[in-house]
Amino acid sequence: MFSSPTTARIRRISLALTGTAALALSGIAAAAPAGAAPSTVHSKGGTSWVRSCATLAKGDTMACHALQVTNAVQHVNALGVTPNATPAGFGPADLRSAYNLPAGGAGQTVAIVDAYNDPNAESDLAVYRSQYGLPACTTANGCFKKVSQTGSTSSLPANNSGWAGEISLDLDMVSAIAPNAHIILVEAKTASMTNLGTAVNEAVKLGAKFVSNSYGGGESSADTSYDSSYFNHPGVAITVSSGDSGYGVEYPAASKYVTAVGGTALKRDSSARGWSESVWSTSSTEGAGSGCSGYDAKPSWQTDSGCARRTVADVSAVADPATGVAVYQTYGASGWAVYGGTSVAAPLIAGVYADAGTPSAAVPAADAYAHRSSLNDVTTGATAGCSPSYLCTAGAGYDGPTGLGTPNGLAAFTG
Repeated sequence: MFSSPTTARIRRISLALTGTAALALSGIAAAAPAGAAPSTVHSKGGTSWVRSCATLAKGDTMACHALQVTNAVQHVNALGVTPNATPAGFGPADLRSAYNLPAGGAGQTVAIVDAYNDPNAESDLAVYRSQYGLPACTTANGCFKKVSQTGSTSSLPANNSGWAGEISLDLDMVSAIAPNAHIILVEAKTASMTNLGTAVNEAVKLGAKFVSNSYGGGESSADTSYDSSYFNHPGVAITVSSGDSGYGVEYPAASKYVTAVGGTALKRDSSARGWSESVWSTSSTEGAGSGCSGYDAKPSWQTDSGCARRTVADVSAVADPATGVAVYQTYGASGWAVYGGTSVAAPLIAGVYADAGTPSAAVPAADAYAHRSSLNDVTTGATAGCSPSYLCTAGAGYDGPTGLGTPNGLAAFTG
């Protein structure tokens, strides 16, 4: 089993938010998630972050990839909606501008798969959407549904404040990119791959054509079995975050049936696009996951020569906590917060697929490889050194940390 590069570890970052992600100098600092052990908090340069999920990936247990900035200072009220104000972190308009996206998703259903229960998921989602003027998405109006891995709406998993941060992040990112889509939150009983995989199957059973997964763990010989049991859903876009541990592959991002989503640092600039991106890498042991799978076969649509088997990632989106996104969370946190990690990128890309419409390819990841020119090619930045170098260093065309690039409209996500 793959070990050190893919094992989720705690690292430090420095915060350098820019543009609308800049933090105000007055207000209320975000609290660390209650589900995170004190030992997971690290500081550097006066700023701190923490893994939302305190439990690290081990064996069959997956870890979520959400990173919460713990001392982000807000200039909006900590709780609830603050009219005519903008929370710290990129919001929906920023993200849609950066990736040239419509406020779409009408007629589509996006599922989010996470472990455990967030009892405030729906009410927190309502605040996020109201703050940014997005249409209401509630159980009452039929837009939102929360179920267990067996489809129950009443017998839900145990509450978990750490995974609640992941859930809030995922719900908010899908809402930001595909505000007119319906959302199903499927909560697995535990963070085991078996239970999370069962939740993926339930999401597809309930009609979702887009399923976001923001978790991962080390590869193992069981992965090909997991592939056939949980991720082989032809015509369903299943997105998976590539991991936050830099060079090294995690599962299920390594599955040949999913779209593996890497991470970038996103900043405003004076270019025609108005934005620039580079590989997200904070240190030699933190950044967007990438590399060669040790078990999964190489898909026919993936043609890079450095990996005999599946290469991670396929595409990417913002993930650097230093250029993080606004999230609203009250179970295990104090309201408005700033998040990063490839857990931002996976639900964002699921939302892009929903904007593009029902997938036509058996494995929707293949569409990006057929429309490479319709992506923003990320050509700068690197994670830890590796060989061949494109697996951890950006350049023209395909590279490991950012795949083929980031969305530039919808053409790369359609048949």
